Amino acid sequence: MLMTPTEIRDAIIMALGALRANKFRAFLTILGVMVGVSSVIGLASIIGGLNGQMANEIDQLGSNVIMVTKNDMMMDHDELTESQRNRKPITVGEAEAILATCSTIDGVSPQNYYFQPGGNEVKFSNRKANQPSVMGTWPDFIKVNNRSVAQGRFFSETDQQYRSMVCVIDGKTSEALFEGEHPIDREIRINGNLFRVVGVMQDVKAKFIDDNERPTVMIPLSTFQKLYPWEKELFLQAKARTQAEIDKAQEEIINTLRIYRKVPFGEDNDFALSTQEQFKSFINNITKYLYLAMIVITSVGLMVGGIGVANIMLVSVTERTREIGIRKAIGARRVNIIFQFLTEAMTLSGTGGVIGIIIGIALGSIVNAIAGFPLVISIVWIIIGFGVSVSVGLISGIYPAIKASRQDPIEALRYE
Repeated sequence: MLMTPTEIRDAIIMALGALRANKFRAFLTILGVMVGVSSVIGLASIIGGLNGQMANEIDQLGSNVIMVTKNDMMMDHDELTESQRNRKPITVGEAEAILATCSTIDGVSPQNYYFQPGGNEVKFSNRKANQPSVMGTWPDFIKVNNRSVAQGRFFSETDQQYRSMVCVIDGKTSEALFEGEHPIDREIRINGNLFRVVGVMQDVKAKFIDDNERPTVMIPLSTFQKLYPWEKELFLQAKARTQAEIDKAQEEIINTLRIYRKVPFGEDNDFALSTQEQFKSFINNITKYLYLAMIVITSVGLMVGGIGVANIMLVSVTERTREIGIRKAIGARRVNIIFQFLTEAMTLSGTGGVIGIIIGIALGSIVNAIAGFPLVISIVWIIIGFGVSVSVGLISGIYPAIKASRQDPIEALRYE
């Protein structure tokens, strides 16, 4: 027979009264549940903040950028086959072909890097930069990568056409070379070659994707090729006009590169395309394992909490044997006794769950604020945390409740 609303209310009131009567014991009992739930909520918030930060940094590049490489960027180098290792590199020819034939492409940014043995030397007067990388690229770099120039300008198509000895430096290099002085139109030496500074890039606020620790000096790709002709292979980015056209843009790039690279009909592409959405999916797969690890770790605290609840409820049954006898003597049914103790166990663990949720939200918010991650509070994980805490009480209270309901009223009344 089901419990009436009045009986349910009375059972909850009695459970809360029992908790108030033994505050310290109740606190120790719910400590494991509190730790488990607060860990779930706190770690879920931190992982969500980490995931959000990385997604934001990927979005800074624009959601319609396509990366072209000779092998999949997500593939482990050790897993490459012999034919994949021997693929032809991506060169300026591919970039020019894409720009000339793909109608949905709004900009192309080939990038090549030079690292001199011992580090690149960038000097102004007697000052040196901290071994920046030297990158050759096209004027479309800032459009494709959603970047901007803080001072001066980026190099132009004219600079690219005439192999001008101009450069754009980042904020760290500017500070190292000019110490707060105006850098525009100053001449610096890059590995012994004289360049005129035409711009300073706006720094990117990124924690994971953009390597702000290594400064970069950018020069026109044509100038790069003149100075370092042996550096053939490059990294290529293409920007679709809109996010809606990104699938069509990928199809056009594939068709163009298959023709340009002379890939026989029926054979696989000897190049790979990647998009921001693929990076996001890769990151989400990583965070899935983090969530799995979180569940395994926090389940230990919940298991300990459940054992504590079961133990204290058994003690409670023994302490309240006479009360059980009186209730049975005046007409209480077994279901009333079972429901009373189950309600008390669930109230006990549910209280621990609520406190754990509050602590977890506070912990996650503090860590995300310190790390600079976006604040993420998942309602789903809050509901799961509370539901699990109540379930722990329900499962842990079943045996004590059944034991209490089986008490013989006459023997219970004689209990001292």
